[in-house]
Amino acid sequence: MKQQPSVKEQSLKPAVAKQLTKAAVVEAQLDDRIWLALDAASEKKALNSVVLDLRDIASFTDYFVITSGTNERQVQAISDEVVDKLKKAGTPVNRVEGYKSAEWILLDYGDFVMHIFAEKSRAFYDLERLWRESKRVELPREVAPGTGSSLRSES
Repeated sequence: MKQQPSVKEQSLKPAVAKQLTKAAVVEAQLDDRIWLALDAASEKKALNSVVLDLRDIASFTDYFVITSGTNERQVQAISDEVVDKLKKAGTPVNRVEGYKSAEWILLDYGDFVMHIFAEKSRAFYDLERLWRESKRVELPREVAPGTGSSLRSES
């Protein structure tokens, strides 16, 4: 049986540690549909994507995927892209809530629920705080960019 590398070994070989972290922490926990939803949201410049693992504390779903947009149109565009990509992959959405107001769009896929918020609504409802007993799934930086400027810096 292969043992996990020590902290010292990981610091000496960061590429191996990074590879192990992604394989053990992220990919083992999420199926392809969640990755596809995150990718679709990322394509529409979604901000602060988070995945909460609710398997130990809730019976109605396994994961919450939470992300934000800066305005109504972007929130709707993120929702449209997620629904379209997952439908093309053979996973139609079970239920959509809040699309017209676009303050908080909920996409129910059964074993995961995607919440797409306008920034103010996300701060107000604060699902991460309400579900703080859940495990937060570590995501690669390119999938969960911060709230920095969308303008690219020129070199």
